[in-house]
Amino acid sequence: MINIEANLNRVRNEIAQAAQVSGRNMTDVELVAVAKTHPAEIVREAIGAGQVVFGESKVQEARAKIQLLPSNLRWHFIGHLQKNKIRHALPLFELIHSVDSLNLAQAIDRIAHEDGLHPRILLEVNVAGEGSKFGFKAATLQAELESLLTLSRLSIEGLMCIPPLAEEAEASRRYFVELRELRDALEKQFQMKLPQLSMGMTNDYSVAVEEGATLVRVGTAIFGERRRRKTDL
Repeated sequence: MINIEANLNRVRNEIAQAAQVSGRNMTDVELVAVAKTHPAEIVREAIGAGQVVFGESKVQEARAKIQLLPSNLRWHFIGHLQKNKIRHALPLFELIHSVDSLNLAQAIDRIAHEDGLHPRILLEVNVAGEGSKFGFKAATLQAELESLLTLSRLSIEGLMCIPPLAEEAEASRRYFVELRELRDALEKQFQMKLPQLSMGMTNDYSVAVEEGATLVRVGTAIFGERRRRKTDL
């Protein structure tokens, strides 16, 4: 039997310890509990343990789940956003972590204009240049950020990354450093602020916090192994 409250407390303590190591305050880091594939009743256990920020990666699954849960929860979208799901996603999520191309950002901006919305977004960077992953290459983002900043409906608040899967958390550190340094360079080049760094998951969130993460996306360490959706069977 999974004890979600105990798991949450352990994750929070590890975030606090990692923040202390890097001279930061735990309040500088927001824990996004990744609830994808887990049903509403499991999410309620996390709510009972004081968690209010949750992450989802499938719009259809999120729509069904969110309506069953308290309206004061805060939802973040962390998966690949398909263009045909943008209109459904924008009213559901306070922050989209995974805007991975100028083309997608332009589509979000257009729909936000049509629907009278002002989405908050992060730009996903493919830090290792993996062909299997979405995201801007660092050089592409530097070249296209000026165009991104013309999209008047979007509030670009920072960057996000998913490092290559590795057995050891320490293997992710270099990628977290690269994302932070890219953020710093963009802030200087474009005279702007990108305060949010979404980086770190169950296997490496402590290292991410040490390297400056402001948002960590943790699922398995809280809820246990991901449940298979019917569409996966």
